[in-house]
Amino acid sequence: MAIGASSARTVEEETDDVTEGPQPSQLRRRLGRGDLKAVPEARRALRELLRQWGRPGRSDVAELLTSELVTNALVHTDHDAVLTAVVGPRGLRVEVRDFVARRPRPCPANTGDGTHGRGLVLVQSLADAWGVRAHGVGKAVWFELDAGPA
Repeated sequence: MAIGASSARTVEEETDDVTEGPQPSQLRRRLGRGDLKAVPEARRALRELLRQWGRPGRSDVAELLTSELVTNALVHTDHDAVLTAVVGPRGLRVEVRDFVARRPRPCPANTGDGTHGRGLVLVQSLADAWGVRAHGVGKAVWFELDAGPA
């Protein structure tokens, strides 16, 4: 089932081409199991990382999408997670790695769900690319924002 129009591409395998060129700026943060206070803390840390990026509209989108991925990892798993963000010459890549193999999928929100069910739809709609990559003991959900204007 298609959910709205989206120009974002979905890629299943990780690519490292976002970080080509000069040494990128990075953020890496461990997120405690079920610690929803980590969501605003992750946003603040990302905002600090992106301060030198010089793309305020893209930074706002990055914060929103990061909070969605962090929230999903903390609410839908009973494990810790790891947030990694890398700013390189071609753009931003954010990845949230958790330790549950079950793959997320965008689904339409039901009217009675309040605010639930919209996170991956937002990621799908606003990211330039996004995907899910399996790893030995779980998965990583990631998105990329190009360095161009929003």
